[in-house]
Amino acid sequence: MMNKNIVEIIDALAEHKDSDSIRVLEELGTNSPDNEVRECTSKALVRKNVHDSLKVVIINQGKGINDLSPTVAMSTINEILSLKDKSEVIKILDDTINMHSDESVKENARSVKSLLALS
Repeated sequence: MMNKNIVEIIDALAEHKDSDSIRVLEELGTNSPDNEVRECTSKALVRKNVHDSLKVVIINQGKGINDLSPTVAMSTINEILSLKDKSEVIKILDDTINMHSDESVKENARSVKSLLALS
């Protein structure tokens, strides 16, 4: 079980509106060797629902929907599916599908976009 203080710090960073909070979540949270920390961080970045935070969990190999842990990837996808306003995430998914150089990242974006269409 993840330390309660870590969860509180991640949640607090999720509430901040500044770009530094996204940078800290990306650098420390999504790069953590701990699956639970990465999962909690990815969910926090999705909940922010702004371009820079969504970009982290969609376009980066090894992070968010592209995490090597199926648990982290699926919880990120579920968090995306639960967003009320999906307009920004759809834009980023489309850009990723059309312009990303890594085929596996493109394929994951296609899969998430398909799931969004069904939800």
